[in-house]
Amino acid sequence: MTTEAPLVGILMGSQSDWDTMKNAVDTLNKLGIANEANVLSAHRNADRLTEYVKGAKGRGLKVLIAGAGMAAALPGAVAALTPLPVLGIPMETRVMGGIDSLLSMVQMPRGIPVGTLAIGNSGAVNAALMAVAILALSDEKIAAALDKFRAEQSAAVTKLPA
Repeated sequence: MTTEAPLVGILMGSQSDWDTMKNAVDTLNKLGIANEANVLSAHRNADRLTEYVKGAKGRGLKVLIAGAGMAAALPGAVAALTPLPVLGIPMETRVMGGIDSLLSMVQMPRGIPVGTLAIGNSGAVNAALMAVAILALSDEKIAAALDKFRAEQSAAVTKLPA
C-alpha cells in the first residue's frame, strides 16, 4: 500500500465481509492506489457511517466501494449521502447465495445510483478495477498502471491447454 492520502474508501457492513472485501484492497494495493477500509454498518452504526461518508470527499476520497449482504443496505445508504461514485459488492450469503443482496443493490430508486458488481470475490476485484478506471480518467499515472495490469492479465492467458 502507498503512503499517499487514500483515493478509494472501502466499506463493509460487518467484519464477516472482510474475506471478500480484502480482494478489493489487494487489487488496489497491487495497482498502487491508496485506499482505506472500514467496517460501518448502515443499521448498527448509522451516525458513524453518515459522518464518514459526508466527510469522504473533503478528505480527498474519489470513489467509495461498499460491500454488504442480507438486506445490503450499506451501498444505497452511502450513495444517498454523497455525490461520489459508489460501487456495490453483494456478499455471498447462506440465504439465497447472495441473490437477495444483489437485487437490493441493483433496485435502487432513481437518482441514487449504485454501480453494482458481481456477488462475492469477483465483484470485489472488479469493483477495485472499476474504481481504478474511474480514477484513470483524470490521472495518467493511474491510467498507465491500469494499462500495465490489463496487458499482464492478457499475456498470462495461455494459447494452448496444459
